[in-house]
Amino acid sequence: MPSAREPEDASPEDDDELDEGPPRPRRPVRRPRSSSSRRAPVRKWSGSDADDDEEELEVPPTRRRWFHRDAKPVYWRARDSLFFEPLVAVAIIVVILVGLYAYTQNWPPVYVVESDSMQHGSSDVLGVINTGDLVLAQRIPLGQITPYVVGVQTGYSTYGEAGDVILYNANGQGSTPIIHRAILFLEWDPASSTYNATDISGLKCGNASGDYRTPGTPTGCGVTGLNSSTSLDLFGVGWRSVSVTVPLNPGVLGDHSGFLTMGDNNFEPSGCTTACEGLPDQLSGLSQLVEPGWIVGVARGMIPWVGAVKLLIEGDAGEVPSQSWQFLGLTVVGLILLAFGIHYALRAEGIEDERRREQEEADAEAEEEEASRPPGRGRRFLRALRPWKSETDEDDIDEPPRRKHTPKDRSSGRRGRPTPKVHREPKSKSGSSSDDDDL
Repeated sequence: MPSAREPEDASPEDDDELDEGPPRPRRPVRRPRSSSSRRAPVRKWSGSDADDDEEELEVPPTRRRWFHRDAKPVYWRARDSLFFEPLVAVAIIVVILVGLYAYTQNWPPVYVVESDSMQHGSSDVLGVINTGDLVLAQRIPLGQITPYVVGVQTGYSTYGEAGDVILYNANGQGSTPIIHRAILFLEWDPASSTYNATDISGLKCGNASGDYRTPGTPTGCGVTGLNSSTSLDLFGVGWRSVSVTVPLNPGVLGDHSGFLTMGDNNFEPSGCTTACEGLPDQLSGLSQLVEPGWIVGVARGMIPWVGAVKLLIEGDAGEVPSQSWQFLGLTVVGLILLAFGIHYALRAEGIEDERRREQEEADAEAEEEEASRPPGRGRRFLRALRPWKSETDEDDIDEPPRRKHTPKDRSSGRRGRPTPKVHREPKSKSGSSSDDDDL
């Protein structure tokens, strides 16, 4: 009976391996989930047999999801809110308006100068009321208003001339007040139907600059009992040193007490350069003597050039001096530079809280790490669908090639399915020759 022939290269060691059977796969060990938000470290797979040391790598943080709630910041600042800037702007405006009202005791506290009747010439002069300026109108008692003739005697002056500048409603009517200088106060005596001009009693009677005369009175220098047959002459008035002649007629001035008013730039004839005479409001028909009840306030402060923007919007900016626009532009540029300077000064070293600075640095590092991370599966899938290749693809970070899964045998001590061993009959020359001989 023929017997089976054993292979020539069989060895006892191989017989032992055959008897053991296929090795059983190792079950993965489950690790307890960490209580923290960070995932447990995983082992890096290496297909090279030369690597004997196993390295543990941390899984990078996952991408932000749609309904993911960000971590609470270190602390909250008011300027982090979207409503911070509008609320600050409104608060500044409210504080300014409240402060102006507290100072002027008048509402509205400011008025825009719409004409050049108070200018000293055709150009913008600093310290003088020009067209387009904002003037604060302060409400004060009647006894504190100083007319021009009294200011000449005491040395009191405002806005380039002696005396106070008042804002009043013409004849007690009208919505836009007139801003002119108070020249003197005439007191009406209803019993004798005459005026008393006691304000000029301290002036010198004569024809020189700063003098006065009252033609029609017995001495030509009377200050009381002035009737319609007399007149009042003032010499050297204002920055042009003009003469002012006022007929004391109740039909023109009104049969009541009040201020004689005139603009610093109101002359007769209009636009004259030499031999000019002053033109009071009462002689031009603008208003009668200004009663105390018609006065809105006294000019106590001025914001130059800002009101020119309002006149430009309304189409009444024809009388605004050209220098005012230049000064306004320089003012706006200066305010912008000042705002930037304050902003950077507050953000200088040592101004912000240390915790806030550390939080911002950590956020910046996280953004850099996110940007340097290779594209995910979704991005690679969308890129594969595109029929073209954009220029930006070349700049993208190439994903490292994946290593093929190379199983290890049990003897190496590595994870994975062990490599099965297959016993094959070796091919030798002797064996092949013997087979040929049998055939």
